[in-house]
Amino acid sequence: MRRYLRMLLACALFALLSALYVFSQFASSLERATGRTDGRAQRGDGRQGAGKAAQKSGPGDQHWYNRCRSLSVSYWNPYWRLPPAVCGMNCLMESSFRYILRDEKPSRAGGSRQEPVHLAVVACGQRLDETLTMLKSAVALGRQPLHFHIFAEDELHSGFRAALEAWPGPGRSRYNYTLYPITFPADNAAEWKKLFKPCASQRLFLPIILKDVDSLLYVDTDILFLRPVEDLWSLLAHFNSSQLAAMAPEHEEPRIAWYSRFARHPYYGKTGLNSGVMLMNMTRIREKHFKNDMTSVALRWKDLLIPLLQKYKLNITWGDQDLLNIIFHHNPESLFLVPCQWNYRPDHCIYGSNCVPAEQEGVFILHGNRGVYHDEKQPSFRAVYQAFQRYTFGEDLVESLLLPLEEDLRKTTHTYCGRVGHLFTKRLQLSVRTSQGDASRGQ
Repeated sequence: MRRYLRMLLACALFALLSALYVFSQFASSLERATGRTDGRAQRGDGRQGAGKAAQKSGPGDQHWYNRCRSLSVSYWNPYWRLPPAVCGMNCLMESSFRYILRDEKPSRAGGSRQEPVHLAVVACGQRLDETLTMLKSAVALGRQPLHFHIFAEDELHSGFRAALEAWPGPGRSRYNYTLYPITFPADNAAEWKKLFKPCASQRLFLPIILKDVDSLLYVDTDILFLRPVEDLWSLLAHFNSSQLAAMAPEHEEPRIAWYSRFARHPYYGKTGLNSGVMLMNMTRIREKHFKNDMTSVALRWKDLLIPLLQKYKLNITWGDQDLLNIIFHHNPESLFLVPCQWNYRPDHCIYGSNCVPAEQEGVFILHGNRGVYHDEKQPSFRAVYQAFQRYTFGEDLVESLLLPLEEDLRKTTHTYCGRVGHLFTKRLQLSVRTSQGDASRGQ
């Protein structure tokens, strides 16, 4: 009799679980249908579908848009999608809404059909001016169209919008932009936001949030491009079939590198990786199953991040960068390693020059971490930042950017980094003259 009761209980439990599964699948299908009906115009990179959406938009759309932006970080659940009843499948992207209100389609630089470089940055706190200076360096030297994906706290959106809309014609014609709110998993949003610097770990969720973007270049706010962005973007074509991201080493010399001396977690290679510049094939990232040390089963990116944080949160110092090092330690075949000149930091010159590729070809990307753009510790780094900050679109790049910078760098030779200041302008000279040549030919 007891055996029959156990069997009856097991059957009842199985029936209950089956009913719950069927109900969840039915609810999911309704949600997808609602997303297709209500959110069709919102998908894409902020440009596609804007024309059709303009025909259907009405006065109520402004309220709908404002409602999306007013939602707090913790409201997003799951972390890459708002509930369909709030604003469709995805929250309406700001640049798309700008086109809808103006009943216009985004312009393409010079009428070209060339696909843009997708550049992402995350800005919180006092990082508005620093981020705008980074974006200015990308626009000033580049030739290929750019689409900026700017993730920022709500109070910074108006500042970004005002500056990016006000840049003069020669620069404005080269880019479009999309502003996004800061979003983290609802269950532990505060933990992610404070993991390292404010909002820095947002970059980990870009493959999930920007699910219609195939490839993306993420950079920190304290980056300055000394070579056209598209030159780094072109490295995507050099990925082999297993590689899905490109980063530079954290250091060149293991004996003085941070990870090899202090890390309490797995890291990539001998010196670890610096994530301030990260080129990603996001389609591959979304599709790959990553090996890990938490389970024998390989996990997708969206399923990997939260368990990884829970395991290592007491042992990581550099937040999201440490988590990326752990991931690529277990999946080294997935990384395309780029030389240090693509992510040149004070560590490469503060105790003497130790980035050989930069000595040979110059610095391609300057990374002013540790706040060196805003203090007197590394005046050569600050000189480059101020040169781009002063530059105005339409001015002669040689007269207004390059020559004043070279003069300022000659005043910094009392520091180790100042003694290699010529490396900061070695590649920049070629970039400026190429850009000037394109402008004179009307390209």
